[in-house]
Amino acid sequence: MRRLFNLLLLVTSLSLTGCGYNQFQSLDEETKANWSEVLNQYQRRADLVPNLVSTVKGYASHEEKVLTEVTAARAKVGSMQVTPELLNDPEAFAKFQAAQGQLTSALSRLMVVSENYPNLKADASFRDLQAQLEGTENRVTVARNRYIEAVKQYNVAVRSFPNNLTAMMFGYQAKPSFTVENEKAISTAPKVDFGDNK
Repeated sequence: MRRLFNLLLLVTSLSLTGCGYNQFQSLDEETKANWSEVLNQYQRRADLVPNLVSTVKGYASHEEKVLTEVTAARAKVGSMQVTPELLNDPEAFAKFQAAQGQLTSALSRLMVVSENYPNLKADASFRDLQAQLEGTENRVTVARNRYIEAVKQYNVAVRSFPNNLTAMMFGYQAKPSFTVENEKAISTAPKVDFGDNK
């Protein structure tokens, strides 16, 4: 009886390995690990925002609208429930991406405002925060690229034959990836005008 059980276990293991089951496990874990790094870098950025806002506030207190937008965008990002299930829910993923995009946009406006205040630009703590923010944005980009690559490999495995049969059997579905919000706008070539039309 025990020999029969061991034989069945061996056959099951070999059939699961041959049908891509183990590959799904590996790729799924890879996407989760890369997603965790994306979240880690977004959290680092969110942690920088309060210090940045309070530094700017000291020099540009009448830029209330911009400061409020940054604070509100940071609060929205912080209030989102980010669970591992987010990776399998395209709608929740899109909401998360939109919230991060709003924070990115608000921070960009804050940096533009800072250009109007020479004393702020010269402030050591502001320069330090600005450098940390730029470094964090680069880290976010790298983490997102790694996540995109991991999702690509996972999705290829889910959609390829005969692995797609295993994926259907065990409920593996394609995962959403990052996209740009303004795809149509950036796909149009910009018009360059040097004002020399005669």
